Parts: sequence; C-alpha cells; structure tokens
Amino acid sequence: LPIASMTKLATLAVVFDYLDKGVIKENDITRVSETAAAVGGSSAFLDSGSSYKVSDLIKSVIIASANDSSVALAECVAGTEEVFVSKMNKFAKALNLQNTNFENCTGLPSSNHYSSASDIAMIYKSMCNNEIYKKYSKVWMDDFIHPSGRKTGLVNTNRLVKTYDGIEGGKTGYTDSAKFCLTASAKRGDTRLIGVVIGA
Repeated sequence: LPIASMTKLATLAVVFDYLDKGVIKENDITRVSETAAAVGGSSAFLDSGSSYKVSDLIKSVIIASANDSSVALAECVAGTEEVFVSKMNKFAKALNLQNTNFENCTGLPSSNHYSSASDIAMIYKSMCNNEIYKKYSKVWMDDFIHPSGRKTGLVNTNRLVKTYDGIEGGKTGYTDSAKFCLTASAKRGDTRLIGVVIGA
C-alpha cells in the first residue's frame, strides 16, 4: 500500500547509518538546493541557497515531517534524491523486506512507491533506538531558526506524543492515495509494542 510520510522512517534510517559511519556529521553544514526548497507538502520552509546544520534538518523531519528537509538531507548524503532512494531500497533489501519499494524520500505520491505494515514496523524497529531520533521523537513543539534569523514553528504530527503514556515516538502520514497512516511505539517496563496503521 502507499505509506505517505511513514517513508521518512527509512529516510532517517539511511541518514543515521551515514552518521554512524562518520560520512556526515550532525554539525555539518549543507546548502539547500532550489529542488529541495521547492518540494511541496509538509515543510520547514527552507530558504533556497542557504546553509543549514544537518542536525536541524533531522529535527524538522522527525518533529514536523518536513519534505524539504528530507530532500536536503538526501542531497547532502548522496548528491541527488535519486541516488539516495537507491540507498533506501538497498537498506530495505538488507532487512529482507519483501513488500517495500521506494521512489522518493518523502512519501509523496508515486506509482511504484509502497510498503506493508509489517515491513514498516521492521524499518521503525531498526532505527527507533537511535539517540538522535530519541532526542526529538517526543518533542511536541519547537522552533526552527533559519540562517537569516527567521523562525518557523515546528509541531509534531503525532498527537500521541502529547497524550499517550509511555509513547516513544513514531511517524504519521497522509496523502489522498495513502489516506491516514501511523507508525507508533510505546514502552511499559521492558516491553515495547509497535503499531502500524495504513489507509485509515
């Protein structure tokens, strides 16, 4: 099924892998292309041609599901979104996922872009313990400061962050084709449950 912005769990997983390998660093500065700044849908309203810290772009993806920041990170890691998506598909194969194919790093509608509930749960499981992810996954609201000093308010798209006891985080998504989607996890004691809803 189409999975909308739950796609960004795989985007983040690949970015975290490159951080772990030291290929990029949180404090690296990357210039935002016109292509990234022009991506539609949920956005951090990045300024084309301006330079942003990798950590700030990650924050805006985790909290506010920013499509422009996702593409900017993809270009930072791989040069182009197309090359980055090939890394996402390689990552899915490494997890032995049988029902997943990515065509972009945002989850915006594309004919051959899909996954399944069980595959998304495995992707989430692979990255939800990442310390950078955990730093932002339960943040409800935060400010995103642009290089110009302009401020964008970030609001978490996962309302469970504000209301559910034990929530760890997750990822929402919505497009007309995917409908409402949610991956979320909660922990009680040593037990973690991951839930995935697609097409609600």
